[in-house]
Amino acid sequence: MIRLAALLAVPIGLAAQTCGGHGDPKNMVVSTSWLAGHLRDANLVILAIGDRTDYDRAHIPGAAFLSSSSLSSRTSPLTLELPPMPDLAATFSELGVGNDKRIVIYVNGGRVIQATRAYLTLDAMGLGGQTSLLDGGIAAWESEGRPVTKEAPAIKRGLLTPCPQNDVIVDARYLVANLGGHGIQIVDARAPEYYLGESTAPGKRSGHIPGAVNLPFSSLTDAKGKFYSADELRGMFARTGIKPGDRVVSYCHIGLQATMVYFTARYLGYDARLYDGSWEDWSAHQEFRAVTGAAHN
Repeated sequence: MIRLAALLAVPIGLAAQTCGGHGDPKNMVVSTSWLAGHLRDANLVILAIGDRTDYDRAHIPGAAFLSSSSLSSRTSPLTLELPPMPDLAATFSELGVGNDKRIVIYVNGGRVIQATRAYLTLDAMGLGGQTSLLDGGIAAWESEGRPVTKEAPAIKRGLLTPCPQNDVIVDARYLVANLGGHGIQIVDARAPEYYLGESTAPGKRSGHIPGAVNLPFSSLTDAKGKFYSADELRGMFARTGIKPGDRVVSYCHIGLQATMVYFTARYLGYDARLYDGSWEDWSAHQEFRAVTGAAHN
């Protein structure tokens, strides 16, 4: 199997100097060998996301800890929703992120979806073009005998001005307006039993958004948390019913799992969006129809 990261050997000098736009697929995932060769680069910021206890036990040298809770609004009624841009700018600048930095995010004792949620957040801030994920996270790094540390790095505050992107997040009104729209494919990233309506989360309705197809987030990486090759991922999208040129609008339970679909869609060159409120929001609106069973209801 050819790994996604094996295709990527990108010079660190490609870090964007200004924000805006989205990531070049060639830069979106880096391998452990790539990161090992660039650990001492002055403009590199490494962010570990996952479990704080695991981070304190061992993390990649120079990595700062990014708390998942800092990526969620404290005032929204929804479980998970992007905070205001000024709050995000404060969070990331304190971790050393700046407009002139190259950023690598990796999972440290957590789940890949936490890293893709962090990527989406930076993409919404206009920093997607200079942000990458480490394929396989800390597990891959340690399995290769690469160095880890318990020491927290000295962090110099970054100079960061967000460039908010209006083509990352959509709301329920957008979906209602585009149900069945040509060239727009809604993708449900939840496990099949939730999509089909065979299982239901507490307090939520059964089923899925009309017209949505099901591409479970867990199918996009292998058992070790590494992404499948671009050709394999492209085949998964095609078999799901996603056509070349489609705009991929993903959702899940609360907007976490679906960031895997968002990230993969961007990597494959699709125009992608995330319905941040996801099923939690849709299910709460009784006027929005929910359907059960197979695709294209």
